[in-house]
Amino acid sequence: MKQAEHLNGQKKWQRIILLTVLGYEGLGALLGGCLLVAEPDGQLMDMPVDLMHGAFSNFLIPGIILFALGVLNVVAFFAVLRRTQSDWLMAGLAMGGLNIWFWIEIAILQVIHWLHLMWGLPVIIGTIAGLPLVFPRHMNTRKWALACGIIASVLYIIINMIVPAQWPEYNSITQTVSELSAVAAPTRKLWMVLCTPYSLFMIAFAWGVWKSAGANKKLRIAGALLVVYGITGVFWPFAPMHLRETLAAGGGTISDTMHLVLAGVTQVIYLVALGLSAAALGKGFRIYSILTFIILAVFGFLTFLEAPNVSTNQPTPTIGIWERINIGVFLLWVIVLAIVLMPEKDKA
Repeated sequence: MKQAEHLNGQKKWQRIILLTVLGYEGLGALLGGCLLVAEPDGQLMDMPVDLMHGAFSNFLIPGIILFALGVLNVVAFFAVLRRTQSDWLMAGLAMGGLNIWFWIEIAILQVIHWLHLMWGLPVIIGTIAGLPLVFPRHMNTRKWALACGIIASVLYIIINMIVPAQWPEYNSITQTVSELSAVAAPTRKLWMVLCTPYSLFMIAFAWGVWKSAGANKKLRIAGALLVVYGITGVFWPFAPMHLRETLAAGGGTISDTMHLVLAGVTQVIYLVALGLSAAALGKGFRIYSILTFIILAVFGFLTFLEAPNVSTNQPTPTIGIWERINIGVFLLWVIVLAIVLMPEKDKA
C-alpha cells in the first residue's frame, strides 16, 4: 500500500486532488468553451464583449482555446487515472495551460472576479499536488528552478512589448518603464498583473542558484541576494511613482520616494550578486560579468543624467533606450548564469 501511494512520486492524497482538479476544470472548460463558441457575443454566459477591452472582437477564439484546454484536462485526467507513462507530461501541460489561461484572462479583463477564485484556486492546488509527479522522475528541481530564470527573463521582455502597446500615448524611447505602472497610468493594473509571475519565477531561479552553490560561499550569498531581489517585486505595487504631469505640479507623495529607494536598493542587490557570481565561477563567466557590469554602469549613468527631468516634466529624449538596454543586459546575464549552472550536479 505504501509503495502504491508513492508510485510516480505522488502520495495517494496528492493523486486524488490532482484527479479531482483535472476532472473539475476539464468539464468546466469544455462547457464554457462550447457556450462561447455557440454564441461568440457572450450572451449564453452573460458576458459582454467589452469585458476584453478590445483584445478580441468576440469570444470565438477564447472559446476555442478554452474548449481545447478542456479536452487537454480530460485527456490528462485519464492519463493520471491509468498511470500511463505520459501522465506527468499531460498533467503538466494541463495545469500549465490553465495557469497561463487565468493569468492572461486577468490581464485582459484588468480585474479579479470571484469566479477566478472558484476556478483559479483549484488550479493552483492541483498544480502543487501534481509537482511530485513530474520532478522525481524527470528534470530535477534545481534545474527547473534555474530554467525559471530563463522564463522570467523572456517573460519580462514580452511584457515590455505588450503593455506599452495598450497606451497609445506612451513612448518607449522617451519614457521609463516605471511610468507604465505609475499612479493613474492606464496600464498600471495590466503591468502589475503581468509582472507578478516574473517575481515568482525570479525567486525560484534564485533558489536554484543557491542550491547550485554547494560549498561555494560566494555563489550561495549571490543566490540569497537574488532571492531578496525577487521578493522586492512584491513591494513595487505599494511604491508607485506618479505621472510626470502630477510630479511637475507638486503632486508627488511618499510613494515616489519609496519608489526611488526601492529602485536603488534593487540595483545594489543585483550588482553585488553579479559581482559575487563572477568571483565564484570560471574565468569565462567572470569576464562576461565584468563586461556586463561595465555596460550597466555606462547606461545606468546615461539614465541618471536624464532622470531628474522626469519629475519636472522636461524632455528625456533617450531615457527609455538607456534604461531598456540596462534591463536587457541584466536579463541576458540571468539567462547566461542559468545556462552555466544547469549542467552542474546537485550539491549538498
